[in-house]
Amino acid sequence: MSGPTRDDTPATGGDRYRFLAEVTWALAESLDTATAADRLARLAVPQLADWATVTVVAGDGAPGTVARAHRDPARLADVDTYLAGRVAAPRDQAQLAAAMHATEPVHLTRVEPELGPGALPDGQVRGAWERLDPRSSLFVPLHARGSAVGVLSLVRCGDRPPAGPDDVALAVEVARCAALALDNARLYGRQVRVAETLQHSLLTPPPQPPGLEVAVRYRPAVSQDLVGGDWYDTVVLPDGATLLVIGDVTGHGVEAAAAMAQLRSAVRTLAYDSPDGPAGTLDRVDRVLAGLHVGTLATALVARLEAATDAAGTRPLRWSSAGHLPPLLLAADGGVRLLATPPQRMLGTDRPGDRTDHVTALGPGETLLLVTDGLVEAGRRGIDEGLARVAGALGGLAGLSADALCDRLLSRVLPDRTDDDVAVLAVRVLPG
Repeated sequence: MSGPTRDDTPATGGDRYRFLAEVTWALAESLDTATAADRLARLAVPQLADWATVTVVAGDGAPGTVARAHRDPARLADVDTYLAGRVAAPRDQAQLAAAMHATEPVHLTRVEPELGPGALPDGQVRGAWERLDPRSSLFVPLHARGSAVGVLSLVRCGDRPPAGPDDVALAVEVARCAALALDNARLYGRQVRVAETLQHSLLTPPPQPPGLEVAVRYRPAVSQDLVGGDWYDTVVLPDGATLLVIGDVTGHGVEAAAAMAQLRSAVRTLAYDSPDGPAGTLDRVDRVLAGLHVGTLATALVARLEAATDAAGTRPLRWSSAGHLPPLLLAADGGVRLLATPPQRMLGTDRPGDRTDHVTALGPGETLLLVTDGLVEAGRRGIDEGLARVAGALGGLAGLSADALCDRLLSRVLPDRTDDDVAVLAVRVLPG
């Protein structure tokens, strides 16, 4: 066995406090369960064991997490072979289950090197077990907030003696600190999954009204804690016009996703059941937010694209913006126009002020693009610089379908990893 990566000689009281502080600090930095479990396993060797596994139960039906570490990196392949191929090894089944629900560690001061044919399959798994040469093991329950989070399994190999009372006490303290951090990560991951599920359930495929191509894209932020409230919506109204909406709720996580769901529903319902234009719809949404004390702040842009009004196929476009980014209009000849208007208040601010409709027209072959600030501010750009970059990226895309345009635009503007959610809604008027 190769030399240790950390001194595993008996530690003094000061050394133990430093080790506990290292564990606490390392685990507190991550809200990802897999990362936290991996860090715990790595920290446990060789201070507490030659080989460690961390098993974390999900608790909500999602798959659990298993992390492992060995003081000798060359033996990790054997650990993986054993963990993947074990059948019913008592050391890992009955003892693991008992430890998970116990209040005290389960200490096996002697592990028989020969467990018999019923415990391990022949071949590679048995060979890995023999090379690992486990001699004693300590199973420490990971409990937090009154429930079982998982188990820290510490295995000592070769001629290393079993854990003594001080080592067991240190392992229990490590497990106590780790369990809370792992439970925090597990709960946070559950919140993120709820937010993502809610958000994706609402970002549905758009309808395809006659004479139009509608494409949408949603790109989540790479960081889990930035799952937010970006949304888009498209509805064919009773009078034949097409409602186009894009918005961004302030904040992130489950609260932002839930607020987005409420706001999206309010906008589409009020717009569908009212002859008001976009500005009138936003006014009604404001009254609903205030009257129901929703407490949501959001930017939004609501637009109505009418049916063709002449033989050339020209379609009037009417829109109003509640503090949202302006639309971009890609002409059939490739020119790009920013439909900038004076800024007006966000939704939910409770500040007085009239909202205004703005009007232009779309001809055959032209594409309207609505985006959220995650696209414009990609690469930490300012709004003006980002809008100019998006406009420049639209160059040469005039002949593409709405779907192809969205894909090409995202590939030109967005890096592989984005700091914020991105929503895009593109509507192309088909040539006659």
